[in-house]
Amino acid sequence: MGKGRWMGIDFGMKHIGVALSDELWITASGFETVNWNGQDDSWAVNRIAEIVKEKNVTGIVLGKPARTDGSVSHTEEVAIEFGKKVEEATGITPVMKDERYTTVLASQFMREVGKSAKKQRPVIDQVAAEIILSDYLETLR
Repeated sequence: MGKGRWMGIDFGMKHIGVALSDELWITASGFETVNWNGQDDSWAVNRIAEIVKEKNVTGIVLGKPARTDGSVSHTEEVAIEFGKKVEEATGITPVMKDERYTTVLASQFMREVGKSAKKQRPVIDQVAAEIILSDYLETLR
């Protein structure tokens, strides 16, 4: 087991959820939602790079929004390109992980703990990033 944290990213065309592991790679916790305009992702890439540096991130798992039929969507293409930019900015090659249904699961979980749809909005992408990261951390055990 290495040192440092893993970062989970739930990529979206307006909101990018970020979760971080602890340094033992056991837990994943929502950290931040990075907002962007869906066009120029330079601010979002730079913010991710800042978090990587500030929080001693040594691994990144990036959710790949695949279609249920397996074909490549525009959003998936943008996410892959975003991953390349994150790699350039951080020196860390993101592990791409299928993220189908993570936002649905996150919303369902939040409803179960009593969060209304309105209260979910600010953190739903972070919870989805937690799910992506938690699932990946399980594969490292």
